[in-house]
Amino acid sequence: MRIRARSAIVAAGAVALTASTMVPATASDHERVRFATFNASLNRGAEGALVTDLSTPGNAQARTIAEIIQRSRPDVLLINEFDHDPEAPGLFQKNYLSVAQNGARPIEYRYRYIAPSNTGIASGLDLNNDGKVVTEPGTDAYGQDAYGYGMFPGQYGMAVYSRYPIDFGSIRTFQKFKWADMPGALLPDDPATARPGDWYSPDELEKLRLSSKSHWDVPVRIGRRTVHFLVSHPTPPTFDGAEDRNGLRNHDEIRFWADYVRSANYVYDDRGRRGGLRPGADFVIAGDQNADPLDGDSVGSAIDQLLRNPRVNAKYVPTSEGAVEASVLQGGANANHRGDPAADTADFADGAPGNLRVDHVLPAKSLRVVDGGVFWPVKADPLSRLTGVYPFPSSDHRLVWVDVRS
Repeated sequence: MRIRARSAIVAAGAVALTASTMVPATASDHERVRFATFNASLNRGAEGALVTDLSTPGNAQARTIAEIIQRSRPDVLLINEFDHDPEAPGLFQKNYLSVAQNGARPIEYRYRYIAPSNTGIASGLDLNNDGKVVTEPGTDAYGQDAYGYGMFPGQYGMAVYSRYPIDFGSIRTFQKFKWADMPGALLPDDPATARPGDWYSPDELEKLRLSSKSHWDVPVRIGRRTVHFLVSHPTPPTFDGAEDRNGLRNHDEIRFWADYVRSANYVYDDRGRRGGLRPGADFVIAGDQNADPLDGDSVGSAIDQLLRNPRVNAKYVPTSEGAVEASVLQGGANANHRGDPAADTADFADGAPGNLRVDHVLPAKSLRVVDGGVFWPVKADPLSRLTGVYPFPSSDHRLVWVDVRS
């Protein structure tokens, strides 16, 4: 809510794809496969800093993140808040995931995917309506006017790791999809004027992108089946004003996947291909959605667009005992929450908003959920050193996983 292996890099436009030469995982059509999302807070304050940190095996936070992944052992993993750089995924694999951390077994992902993010890309527009257009990176003011908040291009990006083959040629990205091209979009209103939905000018709406980072459809081949890993990281519904531009954008970023899995025909990808997901296709939606179904600042229970979607299997809710313990010990806003604290996935400020369920792994109804959980150990568990309390040794979010069978 932020072993040396030969590698091949394939450029498709500005998209970087990486795969090592290790033997790929194979699966029968009905094997259990673990999908996970983890906002790992592997973002840095300066461009290139993440690559610097990952270039050697000594970064304490990266080691902690790697150990959490090694102990959770997802087969297909989205990492949110992973600064965009084509080198970074391979360095994290080589220097951290492939190295045993505190006795945890190394984990190898042959297939990795990273692509550009809207964060920190100058829009040339006055998106916060402060009368200034800031195009020089490195400041909060620049981030406010970027297509997605970030002080340099790619800050707070994301990456996908998979033990199973990724169909790179069929990946669809929606980085440049325009917010105004979504029918019935919840465009923010300037409360100082009488006109509705006018926070952004017509010229700004001609350019403004929906996704604060990007939306990716990453097809993963599991046996003879393909599961579409639908990943994103909508903006937090805060850090704005009465116009609630971030809250409304968060709602519509979530809505994008709700419409996509129902084969909406208004959708177009960065290559110009139109239409949503093919009817009947298997999928798993994953990411830090920055939306809790009952608590927090979301607009109109935004996450319910997925949780109540007729194509989504949302009945199973991953939980942890550590989240329950944290809610009781931390108190504050947690005491008044309506949601079950066992389902919380993020340890936010105690005064407001408190701990929330914002990280989601939501499979299609065509996939059967057989297990799941949130990596949030109780304090008495030796592994609680990996999650800790503020300032966190890893992240303020927890890894969330779901095991599915077709």
